[in-house]
Amino acid sequence: MFRFFASFVVLLAILFGLELTPWAQDWFVVPWTTALARLSAWTVTLFDNSVVSAGKVLRSTANGFAVSIEAGCNGVEATIVLVAAMLAFPAPWRHKLAGLGIGIVAVQGLNIVRVISLFYLGQWNRDVFEWAHLYVWQALIMLDVLIVWLIWVRTLPSMHRAGGDPPPPAPVPAVA
Repeated sequence: MFRFFASFVVLLAILFGLELTPWAQDWFVVPWTTALARLSAWTVTLFDNSVVSAGKVLRSTANGFAVSIEAGCNGVEATIVLVAAMLAFPAPWRHKLAGLGIGIVAVQGLNIVRVISLFYLGQWNRDVFEWAHLYVWQALIMLDVLIVWLIWVRTLPSMHRAGGDPPPPAPVPAVA
C-alpha cells in the first residue's frame, strides 16, 4: 500500500510538472484543448447547428454566447490523476494499457458532456453556470476518475494467480 501511494505521488509530481512545461503546453495541452472544443462543437451540431469552435472557444452563432476551455477544464489534469494511479498500481502492463485506453476515453467522454452542459447552462443562467462549473462538475470529473480506477482495479486478475498458480479447487460436496 505504501509503495503504491508513494509511486502515485511521485508520478503525479512528475506528470503535473511535465504538463506545466512550455513544450508540453505547446505540443500537447493546447492542441488537446483545441480538439476538445472542436469535438464538443461537432457533437452539439448534431442537434444545434448554431455552434462553432475557434481554438479553445465554443460559441453560439445565434446569440454570441461563448465559453473558453481553460486549463483545469480540458480534462488533462483529471487524466493525469488517472494515469498516475494506474501506472502506480501493481498490475500487468497489458492490463495497465487497456485500463488507460478505456479510462482516458471515459474521462474525456464525460468532460465533453461537461463542456456542452456548461455551454448551455451559461446561456440559460450565469449564476447556475458558475455554481455548476466550480462545484458540481469539478467533483463529478474527479469522482469519474475514482470510479474508473476502482472498476479497473476490480477487473484485474487476482494477485496470487498472477504468478501462474492455478486457482484453488472448488469444494467437493459430501455425499451421505
